[in-house]
Amino acid sequence: MSDAQTLPQVDFSNFVLSLAATAMVQLGIVPDPESGETVEPNLLLARHTIDTLEMLRDKTRNNLEPDETKLLDSLLYELRMRAVEVKKGGGGAGGDAR
Repeated sequence: MSDAQTLPQVDFSNFVLSLAATAMVQLGIVPDPESGETVEPNLLLARHTIDTLEMLRDKTRNNLEPDETKLLDSLLYELRMRAVEVKKGGGGAGGDAR
C-alpha cells in the first residue's frame, strides 16, 4: 500500500501526539489539517480528548518507557493550560498565550 509509506510509524508516542494535535484543533489553537481553517473552540470535545489521554496515562502507568511517560505528562500539562486559557477567552484562534 503506497499510503503506508507516507504515514508515521505506529508507536505510543505518535499515537498520543496525534490525540494531542486533535485536542489543539478542538481548542481552536491550531488549524484543522484537512481544511486549513481554525475552528471555534469546542471545550467539551477537547475535554473528552484530554480525558482520553489521561485515561491512557493511568492505564499504562509503569508500562511506558521514561521518555513516553515524560511526553504524555507534558502533553497533558500543556493541553490543560491551553484549555484554561481558551475557557478564559485568551488562547483561541489568533492568539498564542504562552
